[in-house]
Amino acid sequence: MGGARGDGRGQAVPMRSTETGMASRLAASLALFFLLASVAVIIAVAIVQVHKRSYESAGLRYGIVLDAGSSRTTLYLYQWPAEKENNTGVVNQTLRCLVEGPGISDLGKDSVQDEKSWGFLKGCVENATVAIPPSLHNITPIFLGATAGMRLLRSQNETASDEILLSMEGYMQSLPFNFQNSSIISGAEEGLYGWITANYLMGNFLERNLWNMWVRPNGAETVGSMDLGGASTQIAFTAPLDVDVGVEGYTRVRLYGYEYNVYTHSFLCYGKNEAEKRVLAALVNAQNGSGIVENPCFPEEYTTNMSASFIFGSACTEHEQPPDYDPEKQLLLVGTGDPAACRAVVHSIFNLSSCHGKANCSFDGVHQPPVSGDFLAYAGFYYTAAALKLGSSFTLDSFNSTAWDFCSKTWTTLKNVSSIRDVYLKSYCYSAYYVYTLLVDGYKFTPETWNNIQFKKQVDNSTIAWSLGYMLTLSNMIPAEAKLLRLPMDNSVFAGLLFIFSSLAILSLMFLIISLVRACY
Repeated sequence: MGGARGDGRGQAVPMRSTETGMASRLAASLALFFLLASVAVIIAVAIVQVHKRSYESAGLRYGIVLDAGSSRTTLYLYQWPAEKENNTGVVNQTLRCLVEGPGISDLGKDSVQDEKSWGFLKGCVENATVAIPPSLHNITPIFLGATAGMRLLRSQNETASDEILLSMEGYMQSLPFNFQNSSIISGAEEGLYGWITANYLMGNFLERNLWNMWVRPNGAETVGSMDLGGASTQIAFTAPLDVDVGVEGYTRVRLYGYEYNVYTHSFLCYGKNEAEKRVLAALVNAQNGSGIVENPCFPEEYTTNMSASFIFGSACTEHEQPPDYDPEKQLLLVGTGDPAACRAVVHSIFNLSSCHGKANCSFDGVHQPPVSGDFLAYAGFYYTAAALKLGSSFTLDSFNSTAWDFCSKTWTTLKNVSSIRDVYLKSYCYSAYYVYTLLVDGYKFTPETWNNIQFKKQVDNSTIAWSLGYMLTLSNMIPAEAKLLRLPMDNSVFAGLLFIFSSLAILSLMFLIISLVRACY
């Protein structure tokens, strides 16, 4: 029967050895095939899971917020992918329109100015109307939030503030949008909404992990926020509850399934514009109501006429009116450009003595836990740093030396080196020492913790303002429980496929290595 065969040259070749070699090569080929196929499947599954969604885009959605501040109204238009409405990091600012003229709290004082203000407001609304597709107008929510200017007016004349709100509501209800809310928000709410905006834009609430799911960022750090408006200023940051003072000043919020203990406080009458009126009132009273008032915070060579009613007619200064107060009296303010004197008069409007002997106290007797962590300082803080030509981050020594140099310049020199409008430029020496006193003497920032502050206007083209947090909260776009992104396959299926094909790849690789070793020996 033969156990061997000829090889054509009279030699005998064992048939069993040949068949064994062919089987080994076949097995190795199959192992290589399974190895490559397994790797290909693993890569394909990962790509599908990470980059493919189980739904089609439903287009964009929009939201409008009217930020009715003390000195002006600003319209913000936000947009986001419709299918991501409850995800983070997807809302973008697409329009920011400044309404020229004063804030809505001045409506009713001057009919000519009222007509202009309404015209500018309607122009901003028209810009938003054009930017939003007509088919989405009726589902686009519109909100109005009034801040410190209206809070002050309500304290002086509640009837007038109610009439202004009703007129604004009537106008917004006449628009083709979905009117949601019009209200005067509290200082604590303004601070909290600003904190939500800052951390939302910084991506501190949620982030995508490797499997494209929304998870809490590693470490779950948040940033504090500091807002400086015209009539009030707000600070907000996470801090442990102080059992000795109770819950006053603290707000417990639940966002994406996690709780945050946020300390927030708003100081009414400490906004940039109202605080400057208090400085001017202090100067007028210190100089015995003279018609000529020297102002060390105005640059040398600068003079301006100002009515007594402008200084003392505010709810923040009316209690400081001199005995012979005449609202029609014209005062001549003369700049002396004296940095040291400016710093002293700004310091005088802060009630710091009320905190003597009290632990964890800012000013005006207000409890505040020690500042910690990183902070974003925006709005008036940012514009003050920008006027001094400082970046977003700088040392306290640098700020002080730059402010001193700025305040020492004459009006002529300032105008030659700056493009800022005169109405704002004249006040930035005051602003610099106001920011210093508020942050250092008030909030108790040290030279070390000052380095944790970033002075910023926006994050990724979105303005840092309470308005975004306001819209997100009122629209329930930041849920209390985390909502995960829908994936092409369940996590269990995804993990099972990875396990099966990874095991197959490993076994195939081990077989190839063993076959190679045998072939060599």
